[in-house]
Amino acid sequence: MRKIFTILFGACLSVGAMAQGALVFEANAGVKSKMTAYDGTEVSYTAYERLFYVTNVEDSAYQFLNVYVPDGATQQTPIFLRTYVGGYMASPATQPQAGDATGRALKEGYVVVIPGTRGRNSSIVADKAYAKAHKGVKKGQTIFTGRAPKAILDLKAAIRYLRHFDKQMPGDAERIITDGTSAGGAMSALMGATGNNPEYAELLKAMGAADERDDVFASVCYCPIIDLEHADMAYEWLYQQTDSRQSLDDTHKLMTKELAALFPSYVNSLNLKKPDGTPLTADNYLDYLKSEIIRAAQIAKNAGADIPDSIGFKFTSEAGGMFAAPINGGMRPQMQGGQPPKGMRPMRGGMGRKQVGEYITDLDMQKYLNYVVSTQALKGVPAFDSQIEGINNASGENEEFGDATGNSVNFTNYTAEKNGTTLTDAIRRNVRLMNPMSFIGDGNTSVAPHWYIRHGARDRDTAFPVPVNLATKLQNAGKDVNFLLAWNRPHSGDYALDELFQWIAEITK
Repeated sequence: MRKIFTILFGACLSVGAMAQGALVFEANAGVKSKMTAYDGTEVSYTAYERLFYVTNVEDSAYQFLNVYVPDGATQQTPIFLRTYVGGYMASPATQPQAGDATGRALKEGYVVVIPGTRGRNSSIVADKAYAKAHKGVKKGQTIFTGRAPKAILDLKAAIRYLRHFDKQMPGDAERIITDGTSAGGAMSALMGATGNNPEYAELLKAMGAADERDDVFASVCYCPIIDLEHADMAYEWLYQQTDSRQSLDDTHKLMTKELAALFPSYVNSLNLKKPDGTPLTADNYLDYLKSEIIRAAQIAKNAGADIPDSIGFKFTSEAGGMFAAPINGGMRPQMQGGQPPKGMRPMRGGMGRKQVGEYITDLDMQKYLNYVVSTQALKGVPAFDSQIEGINNASGENEEFGDATGNSVNFTNYTAEKNGTTLTDAIRRNVRLMNPMSFIGDGNTSVAPHWYIRHGARDRDTAFPVPVNLATKLQNAGKDVNFLLAWNRPHSGDYALDELFQWIAEITK
């Protein structure tokens, strides 16, 4: 349980000002506070809250950041920037949490920054001044403030704010490490992959963002929901042969087949190379995924996990270990309500059943993917751009690319054609601005040099090729990438924090 003791609370509310025309940071306005960390130790820090990072504030509920400076931090201390974006929804600036990466970062002595951002659900009611300043808007009209690409613009503005006040504020703005999960993982990837790209410049200028750089030092991305214009085809290519997809009605089964058929040409167009330098193509992609899952499972097995043959694995004959490796010395995360996930064998005698086989030698991918699907049902078809008149309802991603009036729109050629429409240039631009894959290696971007990417080995919220493509493209661009399809993890983030913060310590030493 997190405990915070705040001193002079009222003072923090005056640190940020919504002045239209000047960004504000008052170094003497911090508030002394304490947090009880996960291990019971007490962490003292200074809080600077409600720091508005743009001068043209459209939505005052979200467009500010909070900064937490642990005692002993200096101008050289790395900055850990955590976004809590989820589902592309609005994310308010919060305080550090002892049980996640923000509390751990504060305990480790890093400056912690938590920015608020607008999202697909954030809205305001236009007053007279707003209506006058925005053509076509009427007083009293509900305006959705956070449709794409507003969230990444807010985060870029927050980074620019940190650079703007780098000399006045503790923490090194040249060593910003971003972190996020799911859509927040996408935002972390975007911050890392789009630094200083000119395509965002005019939009940031219109917001009143500081005229500074917005590249970052490192990006931590848990299960990033990215590459949305290609995510549907990757999803169906991977899961088309599972029992779940084979039981669909004819209409959706046809869409599965059509989307899956689009993936090979896309992945081949990326010109990716495996770590050994050989091409990664549609012909060998499934085998490469299999090798990555085996690698992750072997790491877990070496740490004591029991990897069962019932879900497709084959082994050598030597004796192995137990059901699941504890994370950070804690409870085994796979156990829910005292029971292992479906398809996993229970522990026996309190110490776990010994699994035959020291090393994993092979994996039946169809059997394994059916196991993944058995732990959580697949998304519909299409999984992301799902809005098809008379067939499917809109998804959150359809809302994300919608407009300020609240409409949802298609964002892929495939689904737009199903509705008899085409994508506008504005939608195409927004789709591009929301995809980190668009900018890696383009020559106009300062891509973060360090990356930590995790996607659960039973996470079906997006298909495995999506994070694999991201990690591989970054590796091919010469970036330092620590990537893993974390064994038996569902859709989640901020796990194995000992490992994460050891990596952060290594890249920042």
